Amino acid sequence: MTPTARRASPDDLGELVRLYRLLADEMATLKDMWSMADGLAEPIEASLRSLLEDDRALVVVGEIEGNPVGFLQAQVEDLLPQGSGTSLASIRLVFTEKPARAVGVAAAMRDFAIAELEKLGIERFDAHVLPGHRLAKNFFEAGGFSARSIVMHRPPA
Repeated sequence: MTPTARRASPDDLGELVRLYRLLADEMATLKDMWSMADGLAEPIEASLRSLLEDDRALVVVGEIEGNPVGFLQAQVEDLLPQGSGTSLASIRLVFTEKPARAVGVAAAMRDFAIAELEKLGIERFDAHVLPGHRLAKNFFEAGGFSARSIVMHRPPA
């Protein structure tokens, strides 16, 4: 039962939509702003299809015994002009189904994504984590990440 990770293909679209919906449901219980600011634009299937076709995006599927149980989405972003043409990859979404957690699926996806993006010359990586999501924070810290920015938000009164 060794977890594996691979680049997603258009054939994975149905599974990606299913997994994204599970992620969105989970995030809705943590932060009501997530679906409006941090998730994908509706319609979800079109957003995922666009990411699969985008050469500056990477979508990874995590599997156990060939069954999709998670996904990761990263985006290559340019730094400001004073960054001398440097880009970084931002891991925007990472999700593993609850029954498949704590067995290394997310780590396999994270490590696969970093290796694939390093092949493109990317050396810097960000990961987006909700405040208070200690497990996600610990997961990325175990992968060598550390906080460099915190986004503060004030909801309507």
